[in-house]
Amino acid sequence: MDTLIHINRAAPDFGLPDLSGSMQRLAQERGRVVVLNFWSAECPWSDLLDQFLGSWLPAWGERVAWWSVAANANEPADLLVHAARQRGLPIVLQDTGHRVTDLYQAQTTPHVFVIDPQGFLRYQGAPYDATFRSPIPARHYLQQAVDAVLSGRCPDPSYTPPYGCAIVRFAA
Repeated sequence: MDTLIHINRAAPDFGLPDLSGSMQRLAQERGRVVVLNFWSAECPWSDLLDQFLGSWLPAWGERVAWWSVAANANEPADLLVHAARQRGLPIVLQDTGHRVTDLYQAQTTPHVFVIDPQGFLRYQGAPYDATFRSPIPARHYLQQAVDAVLSGRCPDPSYTPPYGCAIVRFAA
């Protein structure tokens, strides 16, 4: 796999505004595991992941930060706010210029990255093994990756091909 973002290397720092306009920087989360989720308010695969993450977060507690990056150019701010509230998302960042989406080479929504407390990328790819033909996940790669990092281990696998809705880079 040829990417700018390599497993077991430092994840690039960035800053993006959240839905209230406050700037959030990745570096502010050092000391916690960060789940960086390239996200869509309209993608059913993102909605499915939001449901799973909502059930996993209580067990992980304050050790894990969950950041959703709104990656689609065609989704207006009011739609993002509505979906974030409805799904109980803690932080949704607006990447209107696709700077971070392109930096991380996110391909789909969802496309997840797990960053350890020291700022190193430990996993990237699909959150689970669900597909159009098999929509019920049998394996939760994201949950396994976060649990491994929280236990001081490297996730296995550390990469899976992302699966979901294509990221829309140009509004119609």
